[in-house]
Amino acid sequence: MAGCLFCKIIKGEIPSFKLFESDRTFAFLDINPLSKGHALVIPKFHGAKLTDIPDDQLSEILPVVKKLAAATGATNYNVLQNNGRIAHQVVDHVHFHMIPKPNEEQGLGVGWPQQATDMDALKALCEEIKAKM
Repeated sequence: MAGCLFCKIIKGEIPSFKLFESDRTFAFLDINPLSKGHALVIPKFHGAKLTDIPDDQLSEILPVVKKLAAATGATNYNVLQNNGRIAHQVVDHVHFHMIPKPNEEQGLGVGWPQQATDMDALKALCEEIKAKM
């Protein structure tokens, strides 16, 4: 996509601190990091949401994230991927964050508002989702 920030980074039109590149994957340091070593791993195939990316274009993503986590020396870290504005996605190009969590103050802060579970409704939902896969 011509106006996509990450597509421009992939093409070299916008500079980045590139960490890894292959024919399908690109990784670089986040310029607004939550902690030291915060990196983005993106498919070169443009798509706004995870469901827009062909499976073969995603096959390197987690192995690259794993290598980045090891290379940064992070023993605690988050892997984050958002889809849509209300899910906190800012750039409309699929991207995975590898965010080291060196202490309570740095890295990703997460709220986890758990909901009470109705086991019968959960079972029905499970069956509904499995039928659509």
